[in-house]
Amino acid sequence: MRRKNEVVLWPVYFDSSKSRSAGRRLPKNLSLPSPSIQMLKNAVENLGLKYEIFPEAAYPRLPWIKSGFIITEKGKRSKNQILKDVAAELIKISKGSA
Repeated sequence: MRRKNEVVLWPVYFDSSKSRSAGRRLPKNLSLPSPSIQMLKNAVENLGLKYEIFPEAAYPRLPWIKSGFIITEKGKRSKNQILKDVAAELIKISKGSA
């Protein structure tokens, strides 16, 4: 079911170890190797977006991996802009923990 003004964020969208055909949505310089749903949750929280988490869901192209997903509010931004904002936050988070 499609929801207006909401965006679904799968960890595979930000995974630099996946190809575009496997589900990655961003260039490799904006991606991380194997981001977790917890990392995504932290990034969305840091951006101050309202969200709902579904930890047991499987990405349709990888049904054997239960990676989970997050639905977040879209606001006035496009999905592409939200993906870039979350990716930038993920990179900040990963550099802070390294």
